[in-house]
Amino acid sequence: MDADKARVDLIRSPYDGSIVGEMPIADESAVEAAIVTAQRGFETMRRLPRFVRADILQRASEILRARRDEAVRVISAEAGKPLFDARGEVSRAVFNLSNAAAEARRIAGEEVPLDMDAGIFEYQTTGADGTRIDLSNVDAEQLQAGSRRIGIARRFPIGPILAIAPFNFPLNLVLHKVAPALAVGNSVVLKPAPQTPLTSLLLAEILREAGLPDGALGVVHCPVPLAEKMVKDERFKMVTFTGSAKVGWHIKEIAGRKRVALELGGNAAVLVFEDADLELAATRCVRGGVVYGGQYCIGVQRILVERSVHDDFSALLLAKVGACRVGNPGEEGIDVGPVIDENSAIRIQSWVDAAKSSGASVLAGGKRDRAVVEPTVLSNTRPGMLIEDEEIFGPVLTVNPFDNFAEAISRANATRYGLQGGMFTNDLRRAFRALEDWDVGGLMVNDVPIYRIDNMPFGGWKESGLGREGTRYAMHEMSEIKHLVINYN
Repeated sequence: MDADKARVDLIRSPYDGSIVGEMPIADESAVEAAIVTAQRGFETMRRLPRFVRADILQRASEILRARRDEAVRVISAEAGKPLFDARGEVSRAVFNLSNAAAEARRIAGEEVPLDMDAGIFEYQTTGADGTRIDLSNVDAEQLQAGSRRIGIARRFPIGPILAIAPFNFPLNLVLHKVAPALAVGNSVVLKPAPQTPLTSLLLAEILREAGLPDGALGVVHCPVPLAEKMVKDERFKMVTFTGSAKVGWHIKEIAGRKRVALELGGNAAVLVFEDADLELAATRCVRGGVVYGGQYCIGVQRILVERSVHDDFSALLLAKVGACRVGNPGEEGIDVGPVIDENSAIRIQSWVDAAKSSGASVLAGGKRDRAVVEPTVLSNTRPGMLIEDEEIFGPVLTVNPFDNFAEAISRANATRYGLQGGMFTNDLRRAFRALEDWDVGGLMVNDVPIYRIDNMPFGGWKESGLGREGTRYAMHEMSEIKHLVINYN
């Protein structure tokens, strides 16, 4: 019995601790087998015509659509995600797969012009004795004949990819790694988050049903030391990781010569100017800050409001936070369920308590019940507090006034993270100035940082990561260029 227990993890609901499934634990031999299988799978995938890869991804999209309710239940159960948000994640995943199918058909190289430089032409037509050609005396036909070279840059898959995924979007953020890798012709070994591996198993089953070749995708649920061993393994040509900054930069340090793509933490700010639609701004800030327990790397955390409208905005914000329904994520109509585990909830509350003891005011919430943290709003926070400086990854908002544009941008930028930001204004001059001065990978105007369509380029500045996700952009990260030059004179 003990030996059997050692081979599986019991996956539990973060809301009530009930068992939602079992996941086999990979030992060292299973990890080795997965890598060898992925090497074989790559040899198959790299030779598949693009229409075959595209058809597999499109069929997978259709199968997922048909199994939508099943996927929603699994996500809600193991991630503690409210049903509304789980349905949204599955809808995005359906699109993500179909978009990857389209990009698999579209991805192409380009002609590289080789007749741009007269100096190169002269050099290539200079005789062995040093005799140079006077281009002014060369007719058009001779010039054309001397320039008959064509360059073609084509993209090729790079090899087996190790994908390490987070718990908060156990289907769609997994697909941001798996779908472009398959679309471009790579194989993947996927290490899902330890809390949410069942969704990855379901995805692998759907892709097999869609016709994905053996070895193209393996799911490995293993302890951290074995995951680190995979990161170091030179048989992988790339590691793509989404998670905390601490873990991500450690992965980069140990990954060796392989490519690394990191989608890491955030500490997103929203700026609300006096000309903003305050009702829209408050509604979207609540949506972006506390739903699903605030567990978004691009979730709203810091709200900075022009002083003249600060009180009006705060009243709207507090009313909307108070209207959020908190409870069992498996029930319809719930806005805020648990965070991923009780230890995370304890940490979040400790940050709130620390801010309060340092002078912050708790305007709403501030308490927890097991892993469920109340939607919380703080004011009078300042740099130097954990709640301001670090990523809380919980349903906690800070709201503070500013007096002018320069102050707002300076405070929004006062973080080591730079993933996405949001601002509410009807003055496009402000928007373009903010784009120049605010160091974030994405800036949403009249919306909040959680806005993301899955074909967008997505990634951050500073300690928020390296590289870009979004199907086409990830496919470029996961492929390499070979350049062919033909002299056809």
